[in-house]
Amino acid sequence: MWYTLIKLGKQRSLKSRLRMSRAADVTARALITLLAFTAIAILASICVFLVQSAMKSMGEVGLLSMLKGTSWYPTSDPAEFGFLPSELGSFWVTLVALLLSVPLGVAAAVYLSEFARPVVKEFGKTIIEFMAAVPSVVFGLIGLYIVVPLIKTSFHLDSGLTGLSAGLIVGIVCLPTIISISEDALRSVPDDLRRGSLALGSTRWQTAVKIILPAASSGIFAAVMLGLGRAIGETMVVLMLAGNAGILPSSPFMAARTLTGTIAQETGEVMHGGLHYSALFTMGLVLFAWTFVINLFADVILDRQKKKWS
Repeated sequence: MWYTLIKLGKQRSLKSRLRMSRAADVTARALITLLAFTAIAILASICVFLVQSAMKSMGEVGLLSMLKGTSWYPTSDPAEFGFLPSELGSFWVTLVALLLSVPLGVAAAVYLSEFARPVVKEFGKTIIEFMAAVPSVVFGLIGLYIVVPLIKTSFHLDSGLTGLSAGLIVGIVCLPTIISISEDALRSVPDDLRRGSLALGSTRWQTAVKIILPAASSGIFAAVMLGLGRAIGETMVVLMLAGNAGILPSSPFMAARTLTGTIAQETGEVMHGGLHYSALFTMGLVLFAWTFVINLFADVILDRQKKKWS
């Protein structure tokens, strides 16, 4: 009899735990679903807000005319709102930043993940985390007093405030993001691949280049895309170092004005609801569209990489 009662008690306790587990599972799913739809709703709200604020300029000037326009004279009569100088400025700054940060960032991640001693690895990761926490204005000051005179002297320019100077510092700002995410991707590669490659006679360098890097390529690509997003969205450094000249820069050795720099510099000086105000929101909408397309492209590439390696 006592055995039967104990058995019944255990069964009831088990059923109670199962009910609680199922309730917790349903609650967690509902919460995650709610948060996901909230994030989507916030993103859609931002898009709607940008479109509504940009409607005035897109209606009166035209989106295509602004994208192709070469002159930015918002106070002239009639006003001219050409985005092309800022678009080219953003292009040169971002290109220089990626050319600096991607090779250095991936190389540093490979070293920390595959070759560095534990003490060096911990010290390096601490430095990277510290760099990520430094305000970009500090990097701008460093660039203003070190990089700008160096660029001016090295290339015999009239001024060192160029897209090249801004791009170099923006590349340094992007380094912590690329290094951290790439190192995480490399570290997540199973050790069986490393041991198998070494057992077949490959050196550690050959293993890193031919086995580990391809296996972690999707994560490294994601790191590069996040670095690209950081470079496009950087504002303070380009305001301090790019020169902010509203001209068409044909090379990174010229002064440049970026989309983010233009928005940050002029937003506080325009009349709310005016044509100039709306044109700046159109510029923000263009930036929003750029980042959306870049992330969509990155998702497609990552999906293909996952299918390839699976």
